[in-house]
Amino acid sequence: MRITRILTVLFAFVLLFNISCSSDNESFEISPITYQDGYFISNEGNYTSYGANVMFLTRDLSLKQDNIYAYNNNNEILGDVLQAVGLNGNRAYLVMNNSNKIVVVDRYTFKKLGTITDQINNPRGITFANGFIYVANTNFSTNVNSVTKYKISDLSFVKKIDFTEVADKIVEAGGNVFVQNASSGYGNKITYINTATDNKTEITIPNGQIGRTVSYNSDVYTISSTTTDSYIYKVSSTGVLTPVITLTGIPNATNLQIDNGKFYFSSANKVYTTSVSTPAVPSSPLLTATDGGPYLTLYGFTVVDGRIFASDVKQFKANSGMTVYSANTGGVLKVIENTGGIGANGTYVNP
Repeated sequence: MRITRILTVLFAFVLLFNISCSSDNESFEISPITYQDGYFISNEGNYTSYGANVMFLTRDLSLKQDNIYAYNNNNEILGDVLQAVGLNGNRAYLVMNNSNKIVVVDRYTFKKLGTITDQINNPRGITFANGFIYVANTNFSTNVNSVTKYKISDLSFVKKIDFTEVADKIVEAGGNVFVQNASSGYGNKITYINTATDNKTEITIPNGQIGRTVSYNSDVYTISSTTTDSYIYKVSSTGVLTPVITLTGIPNATNLQIDNGKFYFSSANKVYTTSVSTPAVPSSPLLTATDGGPYLTLYGFTVVDGRIFASDVKQFKANSGMTVYSANTGGVLKVIENTGGIGANGTYVNP
């Protein structure tokens, strides 16, 4: 396992290995590796390659460690297609799409704690509510779609909720669960699951096709678009739909994110922002990112901590690069030439 510094080396001694000294006997003790106060960057890997892995990046953007799952688990292969990462309590849940499993690790040591496989069928997203895990599953080959529910306490299977349409992004708001019934820019519905009963209600988005759905301050927001305009909607924690803004003249918007009271979204390789409380149509983009081609531009796009993490997946032919921008100015904060894997698709803060 190669440990690197973005500019030089010495990652382990500078951050990961906390060394304490006893004044009585002058002995030194090296504490276990910890991944607190940084970011996990998920590398999807090429389909059927079993090349999925996770890179760790320190909060100050100065140090990185590649493939931390293998490093901390005796070089075990993580699996095929890392779709998403869920963080809850002291655990990280690694959603392995083509391996049909959720790998559970300690989020601070990345040691494996367990695996969920029961009723998992090409999982695409994960969220947590009221002591339970909810996983969205869509098998495009068999057209079988579901949300499966498990206990957080022991990872045991509880129930399966069948869907007739795709179950993709899944988020929690106000103790309830919302499932995006859209994928790759196709679909215009969100399903609200009342977690008290696990009954579901379908919500139709009036305009365009859904790009991405997120949770923020106990509400759900989704962005939809046509080839001429785009739209942001809010869904309350009880499933009430409210229009937020029509983004006139901005086509095919997707990648909705919310950070520090601002919306962020992309159209092609341009990134825009506007206020959540007083939204207005942006007159110009905040920044212009690398154009990676159809379906691959800004393949990994996350806004967190006042920073925009935008990946260049290089047509899935080489390890991804990542550019970190200021979410306020759009200025470049750091360019990471190599994320240590193929298909960087998400960034997750681990405070």
